[in-house]
Amino acid sequence: MDICMVGTGYVGLVSGAGFAEMGNTVCCVDLNAAKIAVLEKGEVPFFEPGLAELVKRNVEQKRLSFSTDLSGAVRDKDLVFVAVGTPQRSDGAANLLAVDDAVEQIARSCTKHLVLVIKSTVPVGTNARAKRIANSSASFPIHVVSNPEFLKEGDAIKDFLHPDRIIVGCDPNDEHAAQVMERLYKPLSRQRDRLLWMNPESAELTKYVANTMLALRISLMNELSHLCEKVGADINHIREGIGSDTRIGSAFLYAGPGYGGSCFPKDVAALAHMGQEHGVELEITRAITQVNNRQKGVLLRKLKRAFDGDIRGKRIAIWGAAFKPRTDDIRDSPALTLIEGLLSEGAVPVVHDPQALTALRDVITRGIETCDDAYQAVQGADALVLVTEWRQYQNPDFDRIKALLNRPVLIDGRNVWCSFGLEQQGFTYAGIGIKPLSPPLL
Repeated sequence: MDICMVGTGYVGLVSGAGFAEMGNTVCCVDLNAAKIAVLEKGEVPFFEPGLAELVKRNVEQKRLSFSTDLSGAVRDKDLVFVAVGTPQRSDGAANLLAVDDAVEQIARSCTKHLVLVIKSTVPVGTNARAKRIANSSASFPIHVVSNPEFLKEGDAIKDFLHPDRIIVGCDPNDEHAAQVMERLYKPLSRQRDRLLWMNPESAELTKYVANTMLALRISLMNELSHLCEKVGADINHIREGIGSDTRIGSAFLYAGPGYGGSCFPKDVAALAHMGQEHGVELEITRAITQVNNRQKGVLLRKLKRAFDGDIRGKRIAIWGAAFKPRTDDIRDSPALTLIEGLLSEGAVPVVHDPQALTALRDVITRGIETCDDAYQAVQGADALVLVTEWRQYQNPDFDRIKALLNRPVLIDGRNVWCSFGLEQQGFTYAGIGIKPLSPPLL
């Protein structure tokens, strides 16, 4: 199939490359000329495992191309995806200006019968809104379909090529759109039919509910971690105990310093706003955000407790700036909250991350030090804080760490070191939802 993908951000580029890998011819369009220039050189403007190789292969085999000319790219296409950003507004709602502009330009530029697919994360009613915009601007029939994405950063290629489900929201009487979408996704449904058909409103809402449910599980465990520390329970044992229940499962039950990224924070807020707009107070969604905002301060609180409340002038080594491993995305990362807190307290953050240092330097331009080597960040520091559980941090040389630190203080924001007996090795250690600082710092 001949596809136009409007938007070369995370969703658009991964989806465009994925469709090309399936044998389609895809042109990815973006108004950002600098980004398109990078892509045309065979480079990818962000880190996602396997994506650069996927893009390079499909460009070389002439199935994937890039352009800044939206009108030209849409011309003669049967299928156009909208995968532009929907950033959070100050009131929590999704900003749909880019979606509206893309739909209008696509409608004005199409030269034939067209299926227009909304891939961006959008609130309920956007499909109907897109139909109104398209029908007022197009000279040809346009079928609007909602097809939300479910790509995990760090594992997006696998998620695209081996999806749990493919949600398609379209008018049940729109046989043409249904046939086009079924043919498009046929290669991903050979072993079993992964397509879930529903009306557009249900498809739009499903995306928000999925992310809110996952955020809820994280926030519940983070909230319970504080109770565990008070009563002598271990949050890891709680996770194992409830995760073994098949009705609950073990995913997204790990306590930590709060969730971040581009999806969970804005999607939870957007769902709460959506409910408010329709006269439904979604109290749980607001509680999720409140718990997460509070949890992001947990690492700073533990650090201050380790130093009797005063961390002025202390050098604090931080391992991990990205909001999760296998990405360079620092949006809403717990590391940013920790770094900003340290700076406000007069401490000096010294940060290492395998992929996210460039993004970090762009956001925080003064007051921090960054290191290209993890152990270099530890040298001469007064404490080490693990924020992002990259694999290379999970079993480090603790003898070397102890020799490099001024004081043997470890704050483990992901509980990856909790079973290593670090107290017996002379460290003062604190995790999340397990026993507090042990032994107390002398």
